[in-house]
Amino acid sequence: MKHKKQRYIQPSGPEDAMRIIQKLFNSYRNAPLTKELLDYHNNLISRLQSDIREAAVKSNDEHLLKQLDGMTDILRRWVSIRLSNRPFNAKMRHFRLVSDGGTKFKRYVHKINQTGGHRSSRH
Repeated sequence: MKHKKQRYIQPSGPEDAMRIIQKLFNSYRNAPLTKELLDYHNNLISRLQSDIREAAVKSNDEHLLKQLDGMTDILRRWVSIRLSNRPFNAKMRHFRLVSDGGTKFKRYVHKINQTGGHRSSRH
């Protein structure tokens, strides 16, 4: 019986709930789009708009409400981007989007046998 009670995470406030949703979103943001994932994502959006929004209004924190609106907008845009088969090259950090930085190339720097501090790079 105890195991079932520990299954769900109970956030301590609206900001904690937003952090949990941010962490969940970052874990599935690049996953293949399925019906189950879309339903799960829409459930998170509805939670942000109902329960968490009410708790944020009760806390009288305008900054938190702005962050909540921005986060909801990001989650809605993710749906439209993924439904059009485009990649989502960003992650959420501090309730805002941060770009991944694109493709990174490894570089091996070696010295050329010449005088001076000239260096060449091999990609």
